[in-house]
Formats: sequence, C-alpha cells, structure tokens
Amino acid sequence: MADKIRDIADIPQSFFKEGTQFMNRCTKPSKKEYIQICRMVGMGFVVMGFIGYFVKLIHIPINNILVGGA
Repeated sequence: MADKIRDIADIPQSFFKEGTQFMNRCTKPSKKEYIQICRMVGMGFVVMGFIGYFVKLIHIPINNILVGGA
C-alpha cells in the first residue's frame, strides 16, 4: 500500500524533473534559424493551399457529373 502511494507521489516529481531538464537543454533559435522556420512554415501553407485548390478544382466537375448538373 505504501509503495503505491510512493509511486503515485513520484509521478509529479519525475515529471517536473524531466521538464526542467528539457527546458535547460532547449535553446532559443537564432535570427537566421527563426527566419528559415518561418519560410518553411509559409511554404507549407502555400503548398497545402494549392493542393486544396486543385482537389476542389477537380472535385467540382466530377461532383456535377455524378450528381447531375442541377
């Protein structure tokens, strides 16, 4: 019984310890790294936008054929 209580009490302590170790290992990105990350995220948005646009562009005529041009 005492072991279960001790195990339950150790969970938040180990979580806090691991979180502190993680935050200490993290580094703030340099300006160059930050700009590169922003560019990649922007390119991802553009690529996903074009994919969605082309899927919609193909879907509309196919849907009209299947449903009937009502």
